[in-house]
Amino acid sequence: MPDSVSETLNHQLFPGDLQYKAISDKDMAFLSQLYASTRWKELEQTPWSLEQKQNFLQMQFDAQYKHYQSHYPKSDYLLISYKNQEIGRIYLGRNETSICLIDIAFLPEFRNRGFGTQILKNLINEAQSTQKKITIHVENFNPAYNWYVKHGFQHIEDKGVYQYMEWYPKSR
Repeated sequence: MPDSVSETLNHQLFPGDLQYKAISDKDMAFLSQLYASTRWKELEQTPWSLEQKQNFLQMQFDAQYKHYQSHYPKSDYLLISYKNQEIGRIYLGRNETSICLIDIAFLPEFRNRGFGTQILKNLINEAQSTQKKITIHVENFNPAYNWYVKHGFQHIEDKGVYQYMEWYPKSR
């Protein structure tokens, strides 16, 4: 039986060679780079200079991180590593009735390799065994929307920029 939260999460949530650690201040540069990698395509269409794009992305990252910290203060903010290389992050909130998948992201070279699917399946298994729903907000036009639908998430509400989705456990 694991004797710490980190051992429990590593065992339950992360497959194979994936490891996690709680995010600290020294991880902010990596997290900012990761955030930029998720938004770069959008900014390629702007006439801004490289410096303007980088400044904008840093400002957006800072705002997003502060938002998450203030709206989900008791959540797990985890860095994901694969074979001792930082490859992504996952933010999770839990309460008595639900698990909130606040955010998950991988560096481009680690996307579409099955890591997210395995993590999501393990999260679904946790939710099923604890009879909790999983909630998530997915940005409009995010290709992950269909991925969530494929894994049993249902569209609940259009929230403007985001679509609110939920996954429900099967009754026992």
